Amino acid sequence: MAIKSTEEYIDFFINLNMGENVPLLSFVNNERMVLKQKLEYKNLEKEPIKKGIEILEKLVTEISEMGQKAVIEKYQK
Repeated sequence: MAIKSTEEYIDFFINLNMGENVPLLSFVNNERMVLKQKLEYKNLEKEPIKKGIEILEKLVTEISEMGQKAVIEKYQK
């Protein structure tokens, strides 16, 4: 897994350039679902995947509390 921080997830989301068609919360939930599925694979290292899930779960909480715009502004470089 290449993404190791909240800032990198936000940059990745912004660089996907999906406009307003896909909210950050939907993106985060989809990414989290994919990572949880990857935990089932026997030949993948589990710790980076678990770290990614933790980051995404933190983002879900922040989006719920602060809103998408505030979260993006918080983590944009």
